[in-house]
Amino acid sequence: MINKDYLENLNEPQKEAVLHLDGPLLIVAGAGSGKTKVLTSRIANIIKEKKAFPNQILAVTFTNKAAKEMQNRVSNILGAAAIGLSWLGTFHSICAKLLRKHASAANLNSNFTIIDTDDQIRLIKNICKAENVDIKQLSPRFILAIIDRWKNKGYYPSEVIINKKDIYEKTILPLYKIYQQKLTDLNSCDFGDLILHTVKILENYSDIREIYSKNFKYILVDEYQDTNFIQSRWLNLLSEKNKNICCVGDDDQSIYSWRGAEIKNFLEFDQVYENTKVIRLEQNYRSSQNILSVASNLIANNQNRVGKNLTTTMEEGDLVQLNCFKNGKDEAIGVSDEIEKKIKKKFSYNNVAILVRAIFQTREFEERFLKIGMPYRILGGTKFYERAEIKDCVAYLRLIHQEKDDLAFERIVNNPKRAIGDSTLKNIHEFAKVNNLNLERASIKMLEQNLIKPKAKIGLGFFINSLNKWRNDLEIKKSNHVKLLQIVLDESGYSAMLKNKKDLDNENRLENIKELLSAMKEFDNLESFLEHVSLATSVDQEWDGEKVNMMTMHAAKGLEFDVVFLPGWEEGLFPHQKSIEEKGQKGLEEERRLAYVGITRAKQKAIISFSMNRFYQGDWIDSMASRFIEELPEKNLEKNSFFDDEANTEEDFDFNQDFELEEGTRSPGWIRYQKRIK
Repeated sequence: MINKDYLENLNEPQKEAVLHLDGPLLIVAGAGSGKTKVLTSRIANIIKEKKAFPNQILAVTFTNKAAKEMQNRVSNILGAAAIGLSWLGTFHSICAKLLRKHASAANLNSNFTIIDTDDQIRLIKNICKAENVDIKQLSPRFILAIIDRWKNKGYYPSEVIINKKDIYEKTILPLYKIYQQKLTDLNSCDFGDLILHTVKILENYSDIREIYSKNFKYILVDEYQDTNFIQSRWLNLLSEKNKNICCVGDDDQSIYSWRGAEIKNFLEFDQVYENTKVIRLEQNYRSSQNILSVASNLIANNQNRVGKNLTTTMEEGDLVQLNCFKNGKDEAIGVSDEIEKKIKKKFSYNNVAILVRAIFQTREFEERFLKIGMPYRILGGTKFYERAEIKDCVAYLRLIHQEKDDLAFERIVNNPKRAIGDSTLKNIHEFAKVNNLNLERASIKMLEQNLIKPKAKIGLGFFINSLNKWRNDLEIKKSNHVKLLQIVLDESGYSAMLKNKKDLDNENRLENIKELLSAMKEFDNLESFLEHVSLATSVDQEWDGEKVNMMTMHAAKGLEFDVVFLPGWEEGLFPHQKSIEEKGQKGLEEERRLAYVGITRAKQKAIISFSMNRFYQGDWIDSMASRFIEELPEKNLEKNSFFDDEANTEEDFDFNQDFELEEGTRSPGWIRYQKRIK
């Protein structure tokens, strides 16, 4: 039995979106406007009005979690009738289902295997080895990212046109050809193939295309702003016959261009599908009016958007706080004090989030929280001192500090590669056990007795000599621990390994190491720093109870919290310099959309902050407030400044006062503030 109450709790635009069943429909759903409720109610209405049977409805999401939630909600409305919704799922799951039915059209058998990332990397490594491609210079992950980009554009190897400006594509295309043939030989697909093969089948076989285009009387798509070219093409082919395609999304929350998402799919929807009906869901059910006003004013500065005006029936709520700190460390202290003295009295830790632009920013907050015993979790990332590159650096320092640290020796003896394989390490272990020596002493004895294979002997000898040299730098030359790590990273080849290897994650790793160097300056010597790290990593990370959430703004999309802290709003950090350099105005607009997503995660309180100085890459640098701060509406803000100097308080400073500056200088009020605190 169908629950007929599904229309009762809808506002007018939501109800209009549910009842409008004929022709293409674009639902512009603002943050917290109940889009999932609309989609599930629309499915129920299609079935109730006998417009289609459940198996004639295609409902597509991006994640399994979203698909499961939609399935549960539809089941609550439709009851047993929801069992027939056999085409509700993610892009990949539905394409896999289609592909198995028509596998022979893609030169596959229906029992093909879908390989995961580890299998892909192993396959690419084998191909690179056979083709004499150095994976130290061109990492398998980077090669796969380029191949995936081509697949998202709809290109088989024979269809790729090399971008002459990209020096790597010429090398990668032959690898793509071999990789794709290997997949066929293995009767396998990667995730990109699931959609690519399906699209090619629909394009090349009109009879198959007609079967599905005719069957799917209604198509519903969630988070349409995140679709890439191949996903959009797939939907276009399947909606060819009936044209009843309904796409829901928010162009102001399109933040995944780096993953291939194309916002133009959303912006040009009404140009692709004639007679499109556009309905805006502007009633927000999540945030207070002040939070919405700040977010709406900010995003209004973007040019490429459909446009909407979010409102809420909730109270005005607290003003959005804008806090200015002297430096990044003070910012972390300020946030923790706010949580400890005010926030935790009203809200659960689980409903508090700190959203950063770059993952390395969590370090100062983690240090502060560990110091005061405030529980926290990192969502979508690894805690700072648990990140592989940080553990590598610390292992080098531990072994320099004391030679008996066999665990540190094991971690870094072949990192970067020194031709010291598992068999050599096993022999060192056995020698050490028989002679009651630590691994370093055992290695020295084995080198002296010529018990190491020639190739490994060179690498191991270099490593042992380097350790002696670094200890000498520390003890005799009195190099401080920060300078020591810089020397180690350079002379070991670790820095070169990260800089020279074309890998998508290496930029983050380098940023994290720079942040580590900054952290080390807070300690008097190597011993005190290593003790700090030991205590930080030995804290029970799985304690029961509530925890403050830390994550990037990208990871926060789709989530909501009572209280949201948004630190680090400074030029170069947010908006991120790389995004602007690589994509220009498009990059800036995506950064602004990211800011919009961050603010609209907050239900009751949003606190934005920035610092006037930040310790970055081993040096203090002067920061400039983010240009986004200038775009926030004054009437919805509460401005605070936190300095040791009592003369520099909010009461005696006009944040917006202009004065004579060189032409082109921005943020006069904030720059004046900066000059005063120097």
